[in-house]
Amino acid sequence: MLDVVGLLALAAVGTAVVWKGSTWLETSANRLATGYGVPAVVQGAIIAAAGSSMPELVSVLVSTLLHAEFEIGVGAIVGSAVFNLLVVPAASVLAADGDGMSTGRELVYKEALFYMLAVASLLLTFSLAVIYYPLEGAGLQGNVTRPLALFPLVLYGLYVFTQYLDTTEDETVADTDISLGRAWLWFGLGLVLIIVGVEGLVRAAVGLGDAFGTPAFLWGMTVVAAGSSIPDAFVSIAAARSGRSAVSLANVLGSNVFDLLVAVPAGILVAGALPITFTHIVPMMGFLILATIVFFTVIRTDMLLSEREARLLLGLYGLFVGWLILESVGVTTVVPT
Repeated sequence: MLDVVGLLALAAVGTAVVWKGSTWLETSANRLATGYGVPAVVQGAIIAAAGSSMPELVSVLVSTLLHAEFEIGVGAIVGSAVFNLLVVPAASVLAADGDGMSTGRELVYKEALFYMLAVASLLLTFSLAVIYYPLEGAGLQGNVTRPLALFPLVLYGLYVFTQYLDTTEDETVADTDISLGRAWLWFGLGLVLIIVGVEGLVRAAVGLGDAFGTPAFLWGMTVVAAGSSIPDAFVSIAAARSGRSAVSLANVLGSNVFDLLVAVPAGILVAGALPITFTHIVPMMGFLILATIVFFTVIRTDMLLSEREARLLLGLYGLFVGWLILESVGVTTVVPT
């Protein structure tokens, strides 16, 4: 019992360190975007999204390279994506003044649809690994190779290219009063703190998995995902409270696109071929697809995310956490141990 309490305390400290580092990183990223004259939607979809997604990227690299637990990183990515879809927009709506948060056709038909494509492409990548690079005598397991990891990265390149085209058509003026060198320095310091905090979160997830005798990636979906998703929540809430709903929702979708198409392949490219258990991945991705369908539905209706719909999203996330708790204590076995 004391070990579990210690691991939870380690997770709390890691979350605090990630939070502080992400605050520095995101503030500097926003200043860099303003200094370079980046449009609002692109700022949310790429600059703010990549900055707030840095903990997820680091979680994949740390869990893979230091702990040989690639699935913890994948679990953290999926858990973070669910958190971003269901909790962050809902919290932004409830925290902001007004009757809801407007979405707009550009977000719904460009950002949201591209995010759906990102979910499908990652699931396809894992499926191809099981089909063409199966592990002998290991059931539905396969090696995700570097060539397979290039597929989602190429898709992210297409995403960045579409954002670049939007930038060329925009007339946003750069703020020359911002010190770009100082902003890059704080960006680097924030990244160092994030690496330290994520290491604590991953160690806590590995330890809790051993303590409860459950797959460690389940704790990656909760402990690591929640700790690394806090930056996304504060970026979007702050944008929503200041009346910049486009930046708020674009950050959510852009962050998830970055996580799925860059963070997961990054671990594979650095470490080489990595094994994946398909029976672990499918239930996780299945709930992510469900959350995606619900999210797209509520932001499309009247092009507005209302307070009532925000509470619906929070309720669905509560079901997600409840399911993970039942899996962790062995009450349900949707995810085979």
